[in-house]
Amino acid sequence: MKLRAQRRDRDRGQAGIELVSWTPLLLFVGLLVIQLGLGVFAAQQAGTAARAAARAQSDQRNDVWFERAARESLSDFLEKDNGARITRSGWGDEVTVTVRVKVPSVVPGISFGDAEKSATMPRD
Repeated sequence: MKLRAQRRDRDRGQAGIELVSWTPLLLFVGLLVIQLGLGVFAAQQAGTAARAAARAQSDQRNDVWFERAARESLSDFLEKDNGARITRSGWGDEVTVTVRVKVPSVVPGISFGDAEKSATMPRD
């Protein structure tokens, strides 16, 4: 009985120490998952904006419509933080629009680059 009591006293606090040692790793993995989600979200939004802008430009000859369509299809979360760069190419039978948005960062001061997507539509 005395041996068991000594072992229990020696193990006291082990769970707390294990929790403290695993917490930074779990937080780091959680931040990585969130950052990955933000990257996928930015790429999806860039693709949606590129398709909307290409569709608008293929229907209209006015140069203002494609940029407005791209900006309106972007989430406010991406548009307010950083201006999307929207470029157009192709003046023949088809038009290509490329949208580049900055991937938001979970950790301030660390940049994760840009998400860039292009869409091509035939002119009407």
